[in-house]
Amino acid sequence: MANQSPDALSIVVHAGNFDKVHYALVMASAAAATNKPAMLFFTMEACKALLKPNADGHHPWQQMPVSGGAAKNGGEMDQTFGDRKVATFEELITSCAELGVTFMVCEMGLRALDISRDDLRDDIDFKEGGVVSFLNAASKDGAVLFI
Repeated sequence: MANQSPDALSIVVHAGNFDKVHYALVMASAAAATNKPAMLFFTMEACKALLKPNADGHHPWQQMPVSGGAAKNGGEMDQTFGDRKVATFEELITSCAELGVTFMVCEMGLRALDISRDDLRDDIDFKEGGVVSFLNAASKDGAVLFI
């Protein structure tokens, strides 16, 4: 029996930890780079990773907490990643967009956090939807991951 890999990757990005969102971007960009359609469904605290930069140019994802205490926050961990030649958050999110990864943002998650569509980055093409939209868009022969 041949080992068949899924034909697409759909990721529910729920966790509000920088390292978890970063890895969701790693997985989506890798899928897209290997010609597998990929979709990221951001909800709840993970939506904060998609906010526009502040007036001072800093991205809100830089203040996201990090799992395990490896760094104080996302900005510090991202700096370490860059220093070690690991793809940074901005490199990954840009790569995902350029490779055609679908970005879906949960309407409920935005409302729960009092975030409007206008608060989200302008450089990413977001689709708004709910869980039903996500499930309808996910491939029946694909993998669905929850992070």
